[in-house]
Amino acid sequence: MSLTTLGIDIAKNVFHVHGRDAAGRPVFQKRFARAALVKFMANLSRCRVEMEVCGGADYWSRTFQALGQ
Repeated sequence: MSLTTLGIDIAKNVFHVHGRDAAGRPVFQKRFARAALVKFMANLSRCRVEMEVCGGADYWSRTFQALGQ
């Protein structure tokens, strides 16, 4: 999988994640629970992560940076 960009729709319990390659083509689309999202991000190779601007974005940004994203 040649993932370069990851888009995350932040919600309270379920997160929708969309991955795209360098050409902008969809690579995958998945739903994750909170704990599963952290595990997924910990095992993912480094890529650009984009999220909506909301109250939880700062928390998730710090969490993903701590995981190496």
